[in-house]
Amino acid sequence: MTLDHRFHHVDQLRASLSLVIYPIRYIVNMPSDMGNWASDAFKTRKTLQEENLDLKTKNRLLTAELQKFNYVKTENLHLRALLKSSKKFDNKVLIAELLSVDLDPYKRQVVINKGSKHGVYPGQPMVDAQGVMGLVTNVGILSSTALLITDPDHALPIQLLRNGLRAIAKGTGSANQFELESIPNNSDIKVGDEFVTSGLGCIFPTGYPAGRIVEINTDPSLPFAEVIVEPAAALDRSREVLLVWPSDERQKDTNDPCAHLKEAKSE
Repeated sequence: MTLDHRFHHVDQLRASLSLVIYPIRYIVNMPSDMGNWASDAFKTRKTLQEENLDLKTKNRLLTAELQKFNYVKTENLHLRALLKSSKKFDNKVLIAELLSVDLDPYKRQVVINKGSKHGVYPGQPMVDAQGVMGLVTNVGILSSTALLITDPDHALPIQLLRNGLRAIAKGTGSANQFELESIPNNSDIKVGDEFVTSGLGCIFPTGYPAGRIVEINTDPSLPFAEVIVEPAAALDRSREVLLVWPSDERQKDTNDPCAHLKEAKSE
């Protein structure tokens, strides 16, 4: 041992033996190493699956939040449009929200979240950012029912912007159109003509957009033409509406035939 320690004669022999023994040791340790590798691989795969599931869940939540954000953004833009629209007219207005829509295919009625507590009255005009929508028919304390201009029971006095022709718009029950009543075949009208409220009838203020002509059908055997008008308001899309009060200036006008009605409604 002393000579081996001093002269290292056995080192070469030991190295040779180690080279021979290494494969045997590798084979002996292989089952244990394979077991450890399989265990680590299984744990890694399980961890990856859990992380993948967690990421998918977070992605769904973020997608839902994004959709909610887009809805709020759209609603905010619509409210801004309503407020901007109210500044065009010298009238007191109140923003109301739709609570429900009548499911009867031949009725066009909605329920809004404003009532007598907020000063709402029967016959009050209702508009959106694009034009006139209808009028309030029944008033509760906290909610009211309104009739849209496309309801068969609704009649709207309107006036053609181009030449001042007056007409009565009658609802058809369709969601996106109404008709003009008693328009002679030779009337000066054409597709694309726009109508506004005429102010007659002492219900709707003058000048609110009502709609535009999209179809004219004439029959020589009939005295009147069939005139189809598309509403200016987004009747089937608007979620918020404006309730309009008469202008204070018009209430003071003694020449206004509707002044006494406006004064009574504003009290």
